[in-house]
Amino acid sequence: MRYISTRGAAAAQDFKGVTLTGLASDGGLYVPENWPAFSREDIAALAGLSYVDTAVAVMRPFVSGVLDDQALKNLCEAAYGQFNHAAVTPLVQLDERHFLLELFHGPTLAFKDVALQLLGHLFEKFLSEEKGQDLTIVGATSGDTGSAAISAVAGRAGVQIVMLHPNGRVSEVQRRQMTTVLDKNVHNVAIDGSFDDAQAIVKAMFNDSDFRKRHRLGAVNSINWARLMAQIVYYFYAAVRLGAPDRKVAFSVPTGNFGDVFAGYAAKKMGLPVEKLIVATNINDILYRALSAGDYSVGNVTPTDAPSMDIQISSNFERLLFDLHGRDAASLAATMAQFEQSRAIQISDAMRQQAATIFSSKRIDPDEMAATMRWASDKAGQVIDPHTAIGLAAARETDLPKDVPVVTLATAHPAKFPDAVSRITGKNAPLPHRLADLYSREERYVELPASRQTIQAYIDAGFQL
Repeated sequence: MRYISTRGAAAAQDFKGVTLTGLASDGGLYVPENWPAFSREDIAALAGLSYVDTAVAVMRPFVSGVLDDQALKNLCEAAYGQFNHAAVTPLVQLDERHFLLELFHGPTLAFKDVALQLLGHLFEKFLSEEKGQDLTIVGATSGDTGSAAISAVAGRAGVQIVMLHPNGRVSEVQRRQMTTVLDKNVHNVAIDGSFDDAQAIVKAMFNDSDFRKRHRLGAVNSINWARLMAQIVYYFYAAVRLGAPDRKVAFSVPTGNFGDVFAGYAAKKMGLPVEKLIVATNINDILYRALSAGDYSVGNVTPTDAPSMDIQISSNFERLLFDLHGRDAASLAATMAQFEQSRAIQISDAMRQQAATIFSSKRIDPDEMAATMRWASDKAGQVIDPHTAIGLAAARETDLPKDVPVVTLATAHPAKFPDAVSRITGKNAPLPHRLADLYSREERYVELPASRQTIQAYIDAGFQL
């Protein structure tokens, strides 16, 4: 399998190359040169398999030429053996047609663990095969990516990790899951700005070729293809348990950065019978505006009870735009250059109609989110977090055929947002036992301005101020 950049100017790479590189040198994102094709028989053969064996079958074509089946299985067993549910990503039925796919049974209680635990092992394996400079991972988080990435690489040889988060704009649980990890290779930075500011700084660091080479930068954000590859697996795992390939399944995905839902798109392109992917946004609704009206323009970020979705620039949307441009990298590069200059592009009606064959979108306001949290608690016996509630609210508004089951991706454990859960539902959401002492652990992080130059100087100085 070879991977190409969405902007066309970077050299194609194999799976090891894109995993260690992250962002393409031309500023684009890596995508498979061709989508693997799964037949009905291939999908039917997944019935009854464990999560690990499903992962090997689904990811096999993406790692071909780099990892054999046994090596891939060993990595998956190491990544998912520490999850707190035997199914890894279990399905929970809410009513006659709605299901939750619980993605929060990993060590940091968020869906990011499913991909990042595997990515941490991939980094360690690939770096052990080389003798050279450490990999310096730089990332931005709106809440969950940071803790999941840190958990995946803390203490691992050959890796330093620098994680930026917007100061005061993540929940206390989210912050502490990052800042209480005291391993010497972990460096948390609270910036005076938004998540979009943090994400822009990370991208600018990758685009500084001298700095990038000096520190051998690597990525854990969903710009890294390996992350999205790992997320494709749970779409297959859930759909097969609900009757695929003989039954279509719809998925509702709470998303801000478009990574999780793009993994569903990849599953659809591979042959999974996905009826629809519902892109659920909160009031920071750039994806809703893009898919419903063609308006992909940056607005102001409004803080909400779903902070991981408080985003106005969805970096993974570029991967979809690449396909909507007919995989014409030159055309897409010109479009992205326009967006980076003006912070706005208009998506043509033809492209929107093409996207609408797979995607629909719903914008969920705070009242709808709260009502859905109460419905889940009172009617279905499930306490859910605000992000999951946004996905479920969109799912319950769907006008899909009634015989199509709708799976909402439950992206975080409610204990990560105890204040919102308690205020809205009147229920407590205690931390699992393994995190019961989180509030008493020592924290360590630095506060810096939202300045690329300042943060690069901090890294250049060996993580000293």
